[in-house]
Amino acid sequence: MEPNIDLAVFGILDRRAKSDARRSILAGVSGIDGSGKGFVANQIVQRLLQQHLHAVVLPGDGWLNLSTPRFNTQNPSTHFYENALRMDEMLEQLVLPLKRKRSHSGMMNFTEETTTTYRSEPYAFENVDVIVLECVFLFKPRYRHHFDVAIWIDCSFETALKRAIARRQENLPEDETIRAYETIYFPAQRIHLRKDRPRETADLIIKNDG
Repeated sequence: MEPNIDLAVFGILDRRAKSDARRSILAGVSGIDGSGKGFVANQIVQRLLQQHLHAVVLPGDGWLNLSTPRFNTQNPSTHFYENALRMDEMLEQLVLPLKRKRSHSGMMNFTEETTTTYRSEPYAFENVDVIVLECVFLFKPRYRHHFDVAIWIDCSFETALKRAIARRQENLPEDETIRAYETIYFPAQRIHLRKDRPRETADLIIKNDG
């Protein structure tokens, strides 16, 4: 079954129409690893562009912590839940200034899943109507109020693992991918689901389990 992108688009259009035109609105697209957040976010932006809105996708993966602070063998799932991302830095440096002013530029410390050092990358956005931020762990209570529209991608752990294996995440062989997901990523996301209840606090739920 294809995800219901129209549901998200209508929700965003409604919020955009009711919001201060001097600001961007912020839509969050979140879910477990492998749920299809990036795919859904890009589909949403394409539909919004067709509605003559300037919409942009901001992938959260570029704001990962480096592997040393991101992973810890002593308590891998809790540590990953707490330290996977530089969420405060991402919000304060890029997302919230862009939301307030519609335009923003600067430099970020970009990283990828397998890199050991940051890479300085420029960013520049001009006159943005809708920001679509896609990332895990977006809807922790201390961040939830920043989002004008919170979209949760509903996907089973089984389907997400199949996708991770198919895309060879982090260039790992299949057995290592399975081990990483079963010992780090999925347990961390179960903590998020239990502790933060992101599905229950979302404005919209889109099923993407096919």
